[in-house]
Amino acid sequence: MRITSTSCICPVLVCLCFVQRCYGAAHHGSVKVTRNQTKHIEGETEVHHRPKRGWVWNQFFVLEEHMGPDPQYVGKLHSNSDKGDGSVKYILTGEGAGTIFIIDDTTGDIHSTKSLDREQKTHYVLHAQAIDRRTNKPLEPESEFIIKVQDINDNAPKFTDGPYIVTVPEMSEMGTSVLQVTATDADDPTYGNSARVVYSILQGQPYFSVDPKTGVIRTALHNMDREAREHYSVVIQAKDMAGQVGGLSGSTTVNITLTDVNDNPPRFPQKHYQLYVPESAQVGSAVGKIKANDADTGSNADMKYTIINGDGSGVFSISTDKETREGILSLKKPLNYEKKKSYTLNIEGANTHLDFRFSHLGPFKDVTMLKIIVGDVDEPPLFTMPSYVMEVYENAKIGTAVGTVMALDPDSANSLVRYFIDHNSEEDTYFTIDSSTGTIKTAKIFDREETPWYNITVAASEIDNPGLVTRVPVGVRILDINDNPPELAREYDVVVCENAKPGQVIQTITATDKDNSANGARFYFSLDEGLSSNPNFTLRDNEDNTASILTRRRRYSRTTQDIYYLPVLISDGGVPPLSSSSTLTIRVCACERDGRVRTCHAEAFLSSAGLSTGALIAILLCVVILLAIVVLFITLRRSKKEPLIISEEDVRENVVTYDDEGGGEEDTEAFDITALRNPSAAEELKYRRDVHPEVKPVPRHPLSSSLDSIDVQEFIKQRLAEADQDPSVPPYDSLQTYAYEGHRSEAGSISSLDSATTHSDQDYNYLEDWGPEFKKLAELYGEIESERTT
Repeated sequence: MRITSTSCICPVLVCLCFVQRCYGAAHHGSVKVTRNQTKHIEGETEVHHRPKRGWVWNQFFVLEEHMGPDPQYVGKLHSNSDKGDGSVKYILTGEGAGTIFIIDDTTGDIHSTKSLDREQKTHYVLHAQAIDRRTNKPLEPESEFIIKVQDINDNAPKFTDGPYIVTVPEMSEMGTSVLQVTATDADDPTYGNSARVVYSILQGQPYFSVDPKTGVIRTALHNMDREAREHYSVVIQAKDMAGQVGGLSGSTTVNITLTDVNDNPPRFPQKHYQLYVPESAQVGSAVGKIKANDADTGSNADMKYTIINGDGSGVFSISTDKETREGILSLKKPLNYEKKKSYTLNIEGANTHLDFRFSHLGPFKDVTMLKIIVGDVDEPPLFTMPSYVMEVYENAKIGTAVGTVMALDPDSANSLVRYFIDHNSEEDTYFTIDSSTGTIKTAKIFDREETPWYNITVAASEIDNPGLVTRVPVGVRILDINDNPPELAREYDVVVCENAKPGQVIQTITATDKDNSANGARFYFSLDEGLSSNPNFTLRDNEDNTASILTRRRRYSRTTQDIYYLPVLISDGGVPPLSSSSTLTIRVCACERDGRVRTCHAEAFLSSAGLSTGALIAILLCVVILLAIVVLFITLRRSKKEPLIISEEDVRENVVTYDDEGGGEEDTEAFDITALRNPSAAEELKYRRDVHPEVKPVPRHPLSSSLDSIDVQEFIKQRLAEADQDPSVPPYDSLQTYAYEGHRSEAGSISSLDSATTHSDQDYNYLEDWGPEFKKLAELYGEIESERTT
């Protein structure tokens, strides 16, 4: 079958079709498909012959955007088997078959029924087949061919990223690259010039230019100044068909902004300025502003102001406001119109960020002169001192002069001043002031011990202008006089032990004085001289503002007298000296040997019975002896331990204790300890009588032939080893104790029968460790020993 195309309707297409057909005849010599054998059809035998049938085809082309009233002819299919009698039927399948492309099944003509867009789909793949109309059998194998959509220039170039916003520094060199723009064309770039784009500038000349091939925008002038013009709007056009007539075009806008560089130095608008500042201006306050203009922006316009010289450089200071770029003039010292009426300052403003490329335009700083006029102001009076401190004695009479304050009018008029006290607190009512002279006097009687210091406020104003007021703080210190006698620092609880010795210190006392140290730094202690000599206690002045109370005899008895009173006289070293008398209460108490108080009232009931001291001691001794007997009895009872096994049903662990001192007692319930009384009487093997062994015990190792040489300790170790290995022991632990007294002790007799006739060095301090029941006995033996020593 031959496929022919009649779409070559223009000279170019005719040439293309001619080339394609020649190429198909020369190159596709195998396109006419031949087969070595035919298919076995309807049971016929296979015939081996070369049929003269086949497809002859080439590639089809169809123009896009066809707008004709009739379907566009694409090409023709033809089979060698087609004799023109209509027996061959052509079938078209594949992309767009039946919808976009239709075929005449008799003639094989293919038509396009719709307008095609190459930018949506560039080609279609279809399949052609020729069948016998009568038998519906294929005459040729199915053949594939392509219909390509032929491009036409129906798409204009487009800038997909526009419009553009870009910056370039001012004063840039000519030809500095600004931006590269790119336009895209949807037409076929491989066919003709439909997609060949060239660029041109429609708006923005002569400042900028564009490369026609690459689309790179560059500056076209030298030293473009931002201060002259900052914003530019450049229109770039892209045209296809290589810019020829009839080509399609598109455009975009590029907004170019010149960025600033530091190419302009600061300049003061004037070379001389004048500023008025009143003398009442506060130190640290801003008194004026000054500014140098700079055509640059941002950091390129930042500057710093300084005072380079002038007679007011020590009185004024200048700083820079970073937001407004102004110089803020501030006052460093107070102004006084009467002393100096004007100042002159030279102020410099300089850029802080320099660009050395433009140093030839410079210097990037400027200087101006500022004259400051000091204005006269009616000022309030000024005190000669910022504060006053005065003193007065606490016993001063009402109307006593304390001190004088002074204030003067700083103005040249030198107006008279009036003084008064601000009555803002109760302290201000203790003083008065002379309104003309400023002398402060007392209005009440003072007590330094109650309030040692007063703070008042004195004000001064001009008589001609009372609204101008100045205030000053005045402190008044109240001086002390010796008007308070000394007294004991606290209430003392003085205790003396019954067993005290002569010269023993029982208390140290101190004194206090409400007056200050100048009138009471040294205290003197003594006993009241009006009384007779005290036989019980005495007082010793330690000369360090303390005194000690000492005993004068050996023993004190609560039963005889349990409280003593000791009057003490205390005087200070003031002028004149003052003194006071205080009485100390001394209680008699029973104490330990180390001085600790045991009791002060525990035995008061015995005194009421009228018993003598000897009777009380005898009764106490009997009680102590009875308590000792009871304690010994309890100790012996506790030391004798009962067996833990009480009955046969009790299966707890037990401890079997033997209190045997050797030879006296017989233990018939547990073990035979005869061997311990005499190791030589040891028998060979004896079973325990408190248990019944179920297993025969291991035979004991034979003893040495000489029993007399056996040591008791070694014998006990052997018995212990046998007990550990004895299988007849009960199912609980058993402690076996052998109380063997041993040989005669080398220590002598501890009997006290012979100690009565000899002098004893016995220390009875151990009686104190026996408990409170033996306290009295320890004291008695201690006193007897003390009397023997004396």
